[in-house]
Amino acid sequence: MIIERLVVGMLQSNCYVVGCEDTKAGIIIDPGGDASSILSKVEQLGLSIKYIVNTHGHIDHIAANRPLKEATGAMIAIHHADAEWLITDQGEFARMLGVLSPGPPADVLLEEGDDIVFGDDSLHVIHTPGHSSGSISLAADGVVFCGDTLFAMGVGRVDLPGGDWDTLIQSIKNQLFTMPDTTTVYTGHGPPTTIGREKSSNPWFS
Repeated sequence: MIIERLVVGMLQSNCYVVGCEDTKAGIIIDPGGDASSILSKVEQLGLSIKYIVNTHGHIDHIAANRPLKEATGAMIAIHHADAEWLITDQGEFARMLGVLSPGPPADVLLEEGDDIVFGDDSLHVIHTPGHSSGSISLAADGVVFCGDTLFAMGVGRVDLPGGDWDTLIQSIKNQLFTMPDTTTVYTGHGPPTTIGREKSSNPWFS
């Protein structure tokens, strides 16, 4: 599986371009800005983008949905509980980021247990609410993309609509920390980490 991380937008969100080595089918996870840079990476990798997947609906993870959908024809996928964010005007925060909000609606409403298939590869949808009601993580053997649920030595904020501290902690403990310790965690902000490192050293849990 091809995995490329780009740090995008004013809030330095992680966007991931993920693709199948053999078929060159791909997806974009959390395009939070800098659409031209993301498209350049897609072109460099020679990928045909099938889906734009938002791990949640906050503006710093969806800001480039519109230009990327227009450029690639890809379908936008998000958990049904966060789909309303895509068609809600996110106000001055969006304006600060220079984003036309609201953006295009979801083409695919995701649920716990769905699989996002691109070529010979796929990512399994895990509902990990807490940062938002519809936050999801996307897992394959040895990797998980967790949006703003878990960070290297940190966890997601819960002070925005749909956030809940107890729900976040239970999502991390019951959904993420049950994965093998060697699983690489690709976070929504900051560097990658591993499940084992966070279980043993994250100050919110150690």
